Amino acid sequence: MRLVFAGTPETALPSLRTLIDSPRHEVVAVITRPDAQSGRGRKVHPSPVAVLAEEAGIEVLRPQKAGDPAFLDQLRALEPDCCPVVAYGALLPQSALDVPRHGWINLHFSILPAWRGAAPVQHAILHGDEIGGASTFRIVKELDAGPVYGVVTEEIRTSDTSGSLLERLSVAGAGLLAATLDGVEDGTLEARPQSADGITIAPKITVADARIDWGKPAMHVDRLIRACTPNPGAWSEFRGQRVKVGPVRVVPGERLAPGEIAAGKTSVLVGTATGAVELGEVQPQGKRLMAAVEWARGVRPEGGEVFK
Repeated sequence: MRLVFAGTPETALPSLRTLIDSPRHEVVAVITRPDAQSGRGRKVHPSPVAVLAEEAGIEVLRPQKAGDPAFLDQLRALEPDCCPVVAYGALLPQSALDVPRHGWINLHFSILPAWRGAAPVQHAILHGDEIGGASTFRIVKELDAGPVYGVVTEEIRTSDTSGSLLERLSVAGAGLLAATLDGVEDGTLEARPQSADGITIAPKITVADARIDWGKPAMHVDRLIRACTPNPGAWSEFRGQRVKVGPVRVVPGERLAPGEIAAGKTSVLVGTATGAVELGEVQPQGKRLMAAVEWARGVRPEGGEVFK
């Protein structure tokens, strides 16, 4: 099939590589978000998908909106049979959905209908799900509500961050997406409507959402931090300065007041509503990532000082 692939971040790269290498399909163009500022210098950079496509000699389209008439004319001229989508990051109007004869097929990182929305992996970790996964479905106007072609599942480990789980799912999902496109081309795969039961929504987790509430149970603090690693990054305040906090270890039996810091030579503990957690790495505002004990040696928390 002639494919026009839509995607933007690194998460989409395993799928794009798989389809480029597929003997059954031809990626004739890539759609991605416009170049954006990133990094400490705030320089403008192309998306990871754009970089890979250009390296492979594939045309790259960067519409401001997928409903722009000029873009729709370009898309129609490419005559795609199908448009596979992985983390494109923009809404698709019906005028765009109507162009390919097999529609737009999305790889979504949840077991639909669970966790429809922008941050399915983060919410799966935050809510303590034991099993995660990825689904391929045909995009319709309603958010992540289209009929499903296939699913893969993945155990969510107690040490998983959203970054580590998404990395595994992006690889497993690439195989699922390729197999889905094969089945659609053969006419051997039929999409099934999603169940009306078990629908949950996974909105984007903002920086404000990522602030740690040390008054919550240790298990909640652990899940929030892992869900927000690497993005947007869980954080708290110490002496009026923001400190990003990496994954922690729950320490049974240790009791400190919520947010209270107990710094020793080999560990830094912080209290929660149910016990303490041991900090791993932290990143003070404007500084590099470092071990929590190194940070504590520098700031010397006094007895009773707390994260807020």
